[in-house]
Amino acid sequence: MKDKIWTKNFISVALINFLAVLMFYLLIVTIGSYTIKTYDASTSMAGLVSSIYVIGALVGRLMTGRLIEKIGPSKILIIGVIGFFITSCLYFIEIHIAFLLIVRFIQGVFVGIIGSAAGTIVAYILPANRKGEGIGYYSLSAILATAIGPFIGLLLMKFEHGNTLIFGFNVFLSLCMIVMLAFVKIEITIASKKNEQEIEGKQSFISKVMEPKSIPISFVALLIGFAYSGVMSYISPYAEEIDLVTAASVFFIVYAFATIVTRPITGKLMDKKGPNIIVYPALVIFALGMYLFSTAHSSFVLLLAAALIGLGFGNFNSIAQTIAVKVTEPHRFGFATSTYYIFYDLGLGFGPYLLGILVPLLGFQTMFMWMVPVIIICIPLYFVLHGRKAKQYI
Repeated sequence: MKDKIWTKNFISVALINFLAVLMFYLLIVTIGSYTIKTYDASTSMAGLVSSIYVIGALVGRLMTGRLIEKIGPSKILIIGVIGFFITSCLYFIEIHIAFLLIVRFIQGVFVGIIGSAAGTIVAYILPANRKGEGIGYYSLSAILATAIGPFIGLLLMKFEHGNTLIFGFNVFLSLCMIVMLAFVKIEITIASKKNEQEIEGKQSFISKVMEPKSIPISFVALLIGFAYSGVMSYISPYAEEIDLVTAASVFFIVYAFATIVTRPITGKLMDKKGPNIIVYPALVIFALGMYLFSTAHSSFVLLLAAALIGLGFGNFNSIAQTIAVKVTEPHRFGFATSTYYIFYDLGLGFGPYLLGILVPLLGFQTMFMWMVPVIIICIPLYFVLHGRKAKQYI
């Protein structure tokens, strides 16, 4: 009999992560227009209100690895969820745009805390021989949220007082997360106090905030996240430019479907054969998908690109996260998880700003085309940083 993946703890933590990511994407596509309408803000200020969330998440992840090691991921998850609920309530207070910036930043911190704590709990409770498969299933919670969140946000915006509905919906989902905490029954002991004190004196500065062994694969994830970030942020104006707005409206649904269908298979393959059998094809498929995306002139090609990007980027993401955990010791899982997300969020969060500088100079199609060599470069880079020694971690 195989060790179980779908335990009550696993399902509860995955649902909490799903709701946190869903609210992240729901707000990120709607908060900009809310800021402009409510505070008569400039487009750049609206962009800051949107992106400061990601900066907060990075700060939260940097803090979390150390806190998880000291007091355990379950308690950290509780702190993150309660903090998220409190900040969700604060959106109703319309004092000044500076207050909104502070609320967005603090809620971003709690999102980072929730993501790192939830990922660490999952890494601990999954059986060692099914870790790739389990993390693959778990990361589907984020994939689904990235497709559903923007859809719900844009739908609610069509109603009168749409922003009030969105803020109320966030408070309701935050309460659901608090209820789900009651189903997370797990005590994880990271290390004894004696071991902690002995290790602490020998650690470098980087080791106190990150997991050095997880940095190589996380750096590859940063570049891959950077390449994908433009798709996430600029698909709407790009679709208008190439006159494929209708197809673009279901782009992320196709992307999510392609990922969901293949993720269970790729996770099992990784556990049996190692990560290389997935990573190399995934990067090639992602590059092909990005090429088609950059040259799309029909709905069929755009949605084929969505499917290929889902197959490539979507599967690379979960496999890379699994690698980040597998290369380190169990008492460092918290650091490994937060390290991976710090690098991944850097690429995904700051990519749109950097790529936005290129758009006026190159145009959307050329900018997206330049992402193809970025992805291809990651193939030999992955080999050097991890692929050549991947067999020892199977």
